[in-house]
Amino acid sequence: MAIQWYPGHMTSARKKAAETMAAIDVVIEVLDARLPEASTNPVVRELRLHRQRPCLKVLNKADLADPEATRAWIDFYNRQEGVKAVAISSKNKGEVARITALCQRLAPHRNDNTKQLRMMIMGIPNVGKSTLMNALVKRKIAKVGDEPAVTKSQQMHQISVRQSITDTPGLMWPKIEYASDGLMLAASHAVGRNAIIDEEVAVFLANLLLARYPALLSARYGFPVEGIDGVAVVEGVAKRRALLMRGGAPDFEKASIVLLQDYRDGKLGRISLETPETRSEMLSTKIETTEQTAE
Repeated sequence: MAIQWYPGHMTSARKKAAETMAAIDVVIEVLDARLPEASTNPVVRELRLHRQRPCLKVLNKADLADPEATRAWIDFYNRQEGVKAVAISSKNKGEVARITALCQRLAPHRNDNTKQLRMMIMGIPNVGKSTLMNALVKRKIAKVGDEPAVTKSQQMHQISVRQSITDTPGLMWPKIEYASDGLMLAASHAVGRNAIIDEEVAVFLANLLLARYPALLSARYGFPVEGIDGVAVVEGVAKRRALLMRGGAPDFEKASIVLLQDYRDGKLGRISLETPETRSEMLSTKIETTEQTAE
């Protein structure tokens, strides 16, 4: 499935972000803790490296992610130069409160009353940036919704007399290089439904769950999952939820939506779609396939 979702406002948002980057000290990049690298926008990396800006990687929705996988991702990012990582739920005020202090450590030259710490929050759509912004500023200044592209334009806000933060629209990139990244993003609702096929995404998710979290899958829907594939999982969900078409055949589309929504809401349990290890394996396989094709 090729996901094509780069509307016109993304181009202008990228240009504006590049301009603002020159005047800030730290980039706060919000990621989905369940798929940190798949939800990392290469445009954000390109812009901040061009300006040599340090980055705080915020692995949001950590309460929905596999804790062991999240710890591995934190170690992975903390080994990178100019990067610090933290895992939070933006709905937890205590966890959110750590963010500005971590940003301050990344910009020690902005630590007095004459030099304000200027932060910029970036990330792809629907990773929780708006909820995080509201928590940081301690008032509702950003619209929140379980839909991509809620924030439409840049806005700068004062956190205190010594700290300011610029909110930016959720920014996608023109082409998703790896098919599995697109499917993970779609499963996690980072792209709108008009850009995806729910049934295809659900089968991908079901196969991943069969490989890594079969017990959670079986516990949620109440049927054994040994020896079946993703298609059979979705059909099983349809039968268990009585999602049937006229004549009694499983309603594959409705069952796909149920499976995807259960994952998004955390009803399946704490699940991570990728780990540093699976990411490395995917990239290695991609390189090998490319080299074989070239030969």
